[in-house]
Amino acid sequence: MNDSITVDTARLPLLLGELRLPAVGKLWQAFTERADREGWPSARLLATLAELELAERAQRRIQRHLLEARLPPGKTLDSFDFASVPMVSHAHVTARASGDAWLNKGANILLFGPSGSGKSHLAAALGHALVENGYRVPATRTTELVQRLQTARQALSLDAAIDKLDKYHLIILDDLCYVNRD
Repeated sequence: MNDSITVDTARLPLLLGELRLPAVGKLWQAFTERADREGWPSARLLATLAELELAERAQRRIQRHLLEARLPPGKTLDSFDFASVPMVSHAHVTARASGDAWLNKGANILLFGPSGSGKSHLAAALGHALVENGYRVPATRTTELVQRLQTARQALSLDAAIDKLDKYHLIILDDLCYVNRD
C-alpha cells in the first residue's frame, strides 16, 4: 500500500503539469496534508483545489489583460481625485466601471476638457476597473491606432486588423483631437 502512495505522489506533479493545473500542482501537498489532519471528505479537498486553480487562472488572466491593455500604472479610480473635478460623478463613474449594460449596447464615453483636467487619468482608471472585472480593454493614442489601421490597409489586411480590434470589449482612445481628419 505504501509503495503505491509513493508512486502516486511521484506521478501527481507530472499529471497536474500535463493537465495544466499549476495552482493545484503547487498547493496539493499542503492541502492533502491539511485534509488528512482535519479529516476532510475527498469532495471538499477536490472542491478546494479546483477553486484555488480557478482563482489563480482568473488572476493570471487579469494580469495578462492588464499587460495587453498598456494602461498607465497607478491611474486607478482610487487614485483619481474626484474632489478636484466636481463635475465628474464618482457614483456615475463607479457604475460605468462595472461594464455590463453600456458595453453590451456598444455605447461610447467621451471625455472633454482642458489639458490637465484628468481625462486621461479617468479613462485609464475606468480601463483598469473594467479589466479587473474581466473585460479586455486596450488603451492607445488615437494617432497610433490610425497609423496601424492605415498600415494594415496598405498591406491589404485591414479586415484582419478590424477583426482583432473587435475582440475587445472597449478601446480607450486618448488624444482624439490630435488626429488629422480628411
